[in-house]
Amino acid sequence: MDPSGQPPPASTPDAPDQETMEQIRRRRLAKLGGTSSGSSTPAPAPASGTTPSGSGTSQQPNSPKPAPTEKPAPAASQAKINITRLPGAGTAGSNISNNSGSSTGSASASAPPRKQTSSASGAAAAAVPESIEDYADRVLSSIFRVSVNPERTTDAHGHKLTFLPGLSGELAEDGGSLRLSVSRLEEAIVEAATALPHDRPIFDYLLPCWKRVARTLKMLRGPAPQKEALLKEARRLCFSNCIFSLTVPELFGRDANPQHDTLVPYLLREVENDQGLDLDFFAEAIARMPEDDTIEPLFTSAMVDISARLAKMSMNDDYKPCVNALLTYSRFPALLNALAEHPSFHTPTLTAPNIELRTILGPFFRISPLQPEVTTIYFAGPRTMDKGRIQTSQSALQMTLTAHQGDLRTIINALIRASPQTRNKVLDWFAHIMNTNHKRRAMRVDPQEVSSDGFMVNVTVILDTLCEPFMDSTFSKIDRIDINYFRRNPRIDIKDETKLNADQAQSDAFYANKVEGESNFITEIFFLTLAAHHYGSEATNAKMKNLDRDIKHFEKNIAMMEAERQKLLNRPDQLRMLDIALARHTSVLERCLALKYSIEGVLLEQKMQSRSLQFMRYVTVWLLRVASQTDYTPDKTLSLPLPKEQPQAFQCLPEYALQDVVDNTKFVFRYIPQVMLSAAGDEMIALCVTFLESSEYIRNPYLKSSLVTLLCHGTWPTYTMKKGILGDALTNTKFANDYLLHAVMKFYIECESTGVHTQFYDKFNIRYEIFQVIKCVWSNDVYRQQLVQSSKSNRAFFVRFVNLLMNDATFVLDEGLGKFPKIHDLQNRLKDPSLSQEDREKTEEELRTAEGQATSYMQLANETVAMMRLFTETLSEAFTMPEIVHRLAGMLDYNLDILTGPKSRTLKVENPEKYFFNPKTLLPELVDIYLNLGDSPSFVEAVAADGRSYKPSTMTATANILRTKHLKDEKDVRAWDALSKRIEEAKEAWDRAELDYDDAPPEFEDPIMGILMTDPVILPSKHVVDRSTIMQHLLSDPKDPYTRQPMGIEDVVPDVELKERIEAWKAGRRAKAKGGLAASGGDVMDTTE
Repeated sequence: MDPSGQPPPASTPDAPDQETMEQIRRRRLAKLGGTSSGSSTPAPAPASGTTPSGSGTSQQPNSPKPAPTEKPAPAASQAKINITRLPGAGTAGSNISNNSGSSTGSASASAPPRKQTSSASGAAAAAVPESIEDYADRVLSSIFRVSVNPERTTDAHGHKLTFLPGLSGELAEDGGSLRLSVSRLEEAIVEAATALPHDRPIFDYLLPCWKRVARTLKMLRGPAPQKEALLKEARRLCFSNCIFSLTVPELFGRDANPQHDTLVPYLLREVENDQGLDLDFFAEAIARMPEDDTIEPLFTSAMVDISARLAKMSMNDDYKPCVNALLTYSRFPALLNALAEHPSFHTPTLTAPNIELRTILGPFFRISPLQPEVTTIYFAGPRTMDKGRIQTSQSALQMTLTAHQGDLRTIINALIRASPQTRNKVLDWFAHIMNTNHKRRAMRVDPQEVSSDGFMVNVTVILDTLCEPFMDSTFSKIDRIDINYFRRNPRIDIKDETKLNADQAQSDAFYANKVEGESNFITEIFFLTLAAHHYGSEATNAKMKNLDRDIKHFEKNIAMMEAERQKLLNRPDQLRMLDIALARHTSVLERCLALKYSIEGVLLEQKMQSRSLQFMRYVTVWLLRVASQTDYTPDKTLSLPLPKEQPQAFQCLPEYALQDVVDNTKFVFRYIPQVMLSAAGDEMIALCVTFLESSEYIRNPYLKSSLVTLLCHGTWPTYTMKKGILGDALTNTKFANDYLLHAVMKFYIECESTGVHTQFYDKFNIRYEIFQVIKCVWSNDVYRQQLVQSSKSNRAFFVRFVNLLMNDATFVLDEGLGKFPKIHDLQNRLKDPSLSQEDREKTEEELRTAEGQATSYMQLANETVAMMRLFTETLSEAFTMPEIVHRLAGMLDYNLDILTGPKSRTLKVENPEKYFFNPKTLLPELVDIYLNLGDSPSFVEAVAADGRSYKPSTMTATANILRTKHLKDEKDVRAWDALSKRIEEAKEAWDRAELDYDDAPPEFEDPIMGILMTDPVILPSKHVVDRSTIMQHLLSDPKDPYTRQPMGIEDVVPDVELKERIEAWKAGRRAKAKGGLAASGGDVMDTTE
């Protein structure tokens, strides 16, 4: 009877015919090897067992009994395989089912003692040593939970023993004692296993037996060679039958059953679990693999099945047993080598989404909190979550992910170390991921064509960990990274990637010239990791930016719908449709928010980013070594500029080699700057300054401008560091002192024309960041001295820089201050209660636009004016050169008139600080610029000659404001008064000397500025302009203003004949004026307004 009281199954599968059984027998004995139990097989037993209703000894009447024969060879011992279900098998199977599951407790760990019934018998037993036959019977019966003696139903520990009637009958026929021996153990195992109910896997019975025999062998005390040999043979036979139960179930009278004939459920259980595979089982399997070719596929197919099962799970599910199974598996290189040879380990034809589903490792890397169904669990109701709850959920997310990534690291390390062949398979798998995920960096990413974010981030993190062993702080192994990697047979495909400074044809030609040899492991991992950051973590970072845009879009639409809803309360049909749309938008918004918070949680994990930045340091130093063709490390000096002839190997590198460094470092600076405290080194400054100074090494203007952004972010105040993480190094290190100022000034000029359609507005953002860097380091006099030296040694360079600075100031002040009258009018209009709702909404939209523009321009204006104040204080003569002094004076006069003249009333707006507009700061800085330049006669004359904006009344009003508002101390106000007086006197002198040339012939006037030419020159386009006009134009744009062809001031030709005619005409006008004065006897008429 079954333990539950149910009768045994009514029917069982028929036993195989004799020929089939003979074939199975031969296969089995061949696999067992060594001494088999068949070598001492007794005379054939009856085909049917004996199971009396009471004592288990009655003969079953209808069972056929074969005639006895002589003992055949082991392979011919048919009677030993008792496949036919015995009449008592139902009871025997029930007993095994009852006892095997609980048979691995500590009480049965050692060989059980003989059962003693009385003190007298105990004393006798103690006096008489136990024979090896008695020991074998006692121990084997306890281990396998079987008995050949019908009177013995339990072992010494009370575990029930299953009676084996078939084997018992054979022993009785042979006339031997009813004791179990190792020579008959195989028959006992087969009979016991055959008697199991067919709804229970045979392995469920045999695995606990294996564990018991292994423990008994380990706990054997003292030298006992006979016992040790007995237990080893029992262990061997037990393991063999474990394998046979999975690979040849017909030996036990069963048909194949995929649910039973697999190791999957046992691998999924912990090693310590009674029904899980222990490490001894793994070790025995590996030892048997050379002689048994069924073991390797058995384990490999089980792991493939586990991987397929994991592919259907997420982090919400019970995925840990699958991971633990592979972790246990990874302790054994032989198994990993076999796994790597399976076709599913790496299938080159798989698409990106299928890699994480249909390769063996893919599902393990797919598990992530970025899986859509997981994000909504961590961040349920994200619209209502406060910052504290979000951070708590992100911390929990990080802990779970870190633990999982630790497991992945262990698995990959084991695979890498298993064998060279397996290592190459792993590298091929990683490379396949990179090569099929290029579209992750597209402008619009189709999730159906690429791998998931969670999968790619896990790949990136694990590759980072593989780089750790060679990323020491002294860069001692950096020379192992081979620049010729892409010229051999690289695993990474960069053919379609944008190169640092080469077009497709140049790149193809360079890489067509192959280099012999193979790349070392460090090189392979370095370039794999570089690609992983580009397609993995940085692509996910870019996705977060897109999510921000989408979230704002949905929030705006939801707000509009909710406002519209009130209007439709009396229109149920339209209201219902609106509610459906509102619910749909809300659902999408919540998914976007949950995903955004999850991505933040993943990418803001500090240990991960610290490891990532360590890798980026190595990339940085390596790039500088390749570009400079030196053995640079941060403790060595780097000379700039870089060689004029650029190394082709550097030019043809994928652009993401530098982009990864920039993007990753910008992200950390912005979100977790504390990580930079231990990760930032001098190499980061060297990278930025080097490629700003030698900007021709990089083609992409956005990439070059990102280097400025890095420097700017490094000056942001962080914790107690007022100058930021890089500020002190930028201020004081020798490399920065030597090259920083010239590099940023050079790029200030260069960004005027980047060749992209947004260059006009991009340059203001770039220059704003340059100002932040210069302000940070300006406290060091070295930079002031460099500015003076630059103005003397490279006049053209410096004049162009100052001209662009002045152009920017003119534009941003005009745009910024020019928005306030409009804002003023719009704010007043909104105060009108009679304004209709439609007009009010339109006005509010106009106001938002104007406010946004005013805010941007005023931020730029404040920085530009502050920079001019710093530079004019240090180097006033550079700003009074003839090429720029008149334009500078006109710009200052115009903005001073707006701030203090009659127009200042239009600047009054509500909350001006919201727009970064602070006249109490801006006006004193303009005054400082006047005072810094006031000692220059050319500047005083230029202000006086400004007929458009200069007014003595404005100068007086400015002085009054400075005094009454206490914006400057009295000393500075008096200096202002003195300067005003000098300018007024210069104005009077200018008026007396100025003649009226308004009727000059058209050919004497400059066609661009409309002024009388004093030094006409012929341009390459054959047009004639004044020299001062073309010089000012070339400072901003080195092209012919008519043909847009490149040109320089050296390309112009003086028009000597025209100049002589102009001088003669002017001389005639002066003579005429003098004659008129002599005839009238008075002064020359004042022709000025």
